Amino acid sequence: MGIQNWSENIVLVDLPKEPEMGDELKKVTEIVRDRGDCDVVLDFSSVHIITSSSLAKLLKLRKLLADCEHKLVLCAVVSSTKGIFIVTGLDEIFEIVVDKFVALASLQMVS
Repeated sequence: MGIQNWSENIVLVDLPKEPEMGDELKKVTEIVRDRGDCDVVLDFSSVHIITSSSLAKLLKLRKLLADCEHKLVLCAVVSSTKGIFIVTGLDEIFEIVVDKFVALASLQMVS
C-alpha cells in the first residue's frame, strides 16, 4: 500500500480498503495540489467496496487534475467496485484500465 513517485511526472497509489481509502485519497489530493505537475494512477486491486465519501474525493481529485491538464487513471478495479462505477455512470467519467502496467504505459506514451 502507499503512495509512490513512480517517475518525475507520475504518482502511483495502491489504495487501501475502506475506511482508510478516504484518508489516502485526501493525501493524494494534497500532494497533487502541492506539486501541480503530475498524473496519478490509482490501483484499486485491494478495494472491494467504495463509499459515497470516497467517490466524492475521487471526483474532487479528478477535477483538480483536469484543471491543471493532468490525468487520473484507475486500474485493477475489481468487478464489485466496477459495478458501482457503472451503476452511477462514473465509468464514463473516469479512465479505467486493466492493470497498473497498462496505466503507467499509457501515461508515459503521452508524456
